[in-house]
This record gives sequence, structure tokens and C-alpha cells, in this order.
Amino acid sequence: MISGSGTERWPGMEAGERRIHDGPYGSAEVTVGQIEGVEVVHVSRHGPGHHHLSNHVNHRANLAALIDGGVNAVVSLTVCGAARPELLLGSVVVFDDLYFPSNRLPDGSLCTWHDTPGQAGRGHWIFDQPFDASLRTVMVETGRRAGVEMIDGGCYGHVDGPRFNTRSEINALAAAGVTALSQTAGPEVVLAGEAGLPLVLVGYLTDYANGIGAASEPVAALLARVKASTDILATLVNSSLSAIDPLQATAAGTFHRVGP
Repeated sequence: MISGSGTERWPGMEAGERRIHDGPYGSAEVTVGQIEGVEVVHVSRHGPGHHHLSNHVNHRANLAALIDGGVNAVVSLTVCGAARPELLLGSVVVFDDLYFPSNRLPDGSLCTWHDTPGQAGRGHWIFDQPFDASLRTVMVETGRRAGVEMIDGGCYGHVDGPRFNTRSEINALAAAGVTALSQTAGPEVVLAGEAGLPLVLVGYLTDYANGIGAASEPVAALLARVKASTDILATLVNSSLSAIDPLQATAAGTFHRVGP
């Protein structure tokens, strides 16, 4: 599980043990424990006190820590801004598409594991939709049973941070079909896809993106919803984990290897 703002410690995790994973892409802190009897490896993107802004997150180190930790599926969570005025703030979107045309990591390099010519295992990730259907179904159905306002499907738009976007930028994203946007989840989707790791992306709508709502809200209203998102997402995820069947979860698309 990868979580965002306000979730350094995940509610309901039992016997959580913090570990530092050191790998070729740097260090990542993970917490290993159980939720409702399911073993979970948890990464908090931003760390204690929001130490890492969106432009500081080391996505490859985080995903490498999950892969080396033996996970068989990833639930990625993000708070996000709605790009459509009819969406209800406080709703939860289970995305089925991705808008991330820059395909860049925060340092400006391409978002891929395959950054060296001739690298073993290099190839192309080829897909229709970038998320696992079985994981999406579990999240939507469990959320509805728990009374969470769920939106089944939508396009996640990844934007660079740490600043928020202008009205013209939001208009362009909306015209491209983006449902909601944030600054962190795009690289996780791509890296998990290249690694053959099933992933579902879940977003909590905290605000209307610039120019989308009828009137601008104070920043305090956004922050209040960010705080509220922790318990709502915890209710959804903690109820969903036991319903996930690792044998049904499959990597999105195929990975076409061009080398050994």
C-alpha cells in the first residue's frame, strides 16, 4: 500500500514494524504489519511531517521496496482535485485510466526501470487500461457496502508539483478527459506496470481544481478534507484487503521484452 498526505501511520495496522530498504535507487522507509489478518507493506510517500514534497518523492526506491518485500498487489492512494464540476467533494474515485504524457520522474528523468542501453529485461509495457480490473471491482464494491460515496472509473491526471495549476492548465486537462488530478501517483502506475505488479489507484476528492468550482474555497477547507480522507480511505482499504484474491489480480497489459 502506498499512501499520501496525512497517513504516515496507517489506521488499523497491527504489529507494524518500520524498516529501511536500501537499494540501487536509494532508501525507502516501509512499515510491515497486518490489517484484518492480511500482511501489508506500507509506504508513506511524504514521510513524517510531510518531509518529502511531491518533487522529492523517490518513486523507484518506494516501488523497489515493495517488490523486494514480496508484495503481490499494490493499492495506491491519493488525495486529488476534481476536474469536473458535477463531482461531489469527499467522493472516492477508483480510476480506470491515466493521463501522464510527460512520463517523467520528479528529477526530470524518464519514468522507467529501463534507463541503460542493453539492460537485462528491458522492453515495452503495452496495455489497454493501466489498472487491474479485479482490484478495481473489490474496491468499488467494498466501498459501496461500507457506505463510502464511490465513483467507478475515471481518468487520473498526473501533474508536476509542488505548485498547483493555473486555470488554463486545468482546462487543458479537463479537455483531455481527466477526472481528477494530483502530483504523485503517475510514476507509481508506470513503474508497477513495467514490473508486472497489479495496481489499483484510488483518489479522494478534496477540492475542485482551479476554475472548476462555482467559487473558490479557502485553503482551510481543502486541508480539512485531507484530514478527513484518512479515516474514509482507511475504512475502504481495511475492509477491502481480505477480499483481494492474489490469484485473480493480474498485471495490466503485457510487458514485451526485447532483450534477455
